[in-house]
Amino acid sequence: MNRRGSPNCDVRPEGIPVDMLVLHYTGMQTAADALARLCDAAAKVSAHYVIDVDGAVTALVDEDARAWHAGVSFWRGYTDINARSIGIELVNPGHEYGYVDFADAQMAALIDLAKGIIKRHPIEARNVVGHSDVAPRRKQDPGERFDWRRLAEAGIGLWPERAAPAERFDDTTVAALLAAYGYEMKDMPAAVTAFQRHFRPDCCDGAADAETAGLLEALLRRVA
Repeated sequence: MNRRGSPNCDVRPEGIPVDMLVLHYTGMQTAADALARLCDAAAKVSAHYVIDVDGAVTALVDEDARAWHAGVSFWRGYTDINARSIGIELVNPGHEYGYVDFADAQMAALIDLAKGIIKRHPIEARNVVGHSDVAPRRKQDPGERFDWRRLAEAGIGLWPERAAPAERFDDTTVAALLAAYGYEMKDMPAAVTAFQRHFRPDCCDGAADAETAGLLEALLRRVA
């Protein structure tokens, strides 16, 4: 593992567990550009780790410190997501610069890194999330090309297998299901789209339909 310290961090508040893992893409044209920004004091952004497309991992912030990666965010009633999370950036140009699939070596390195993080911290599967999950009105990353299923099959996060479409799927019902799972509901279409990017990547249309509701029901049964 490479190490390159970022000044963009501070002390975690006392008494708050590190119980979340938040995944991002860098959204920049090159890995060098991303690392430069994450280590630029003027940018005021960082992450604990960056994983390049070849699987090389660079540590920027110690896990016992608060990295500045989530910004204005929300999950399961909490708003200071930086205080309770580890942030990992995956090198990918993102939607703005020509979004591509995440490389196999990159995913393998992520799985190895995440397994170690989960052993060190009390992170339940439900709290392995994307930036778009905790900031659906602002962010799209890591996006619909990210392989959440592969991650879940490795024991990191959740994936809803063989979920039947829900019998009830009106907006009110789906909003309640999303809120129960952890999403902020200030913008219903944004929350639905974020959920679909994570759990139904082949159709991220923001529609509160029977399939989306069925996936939510299946996930909530897993965490009950």
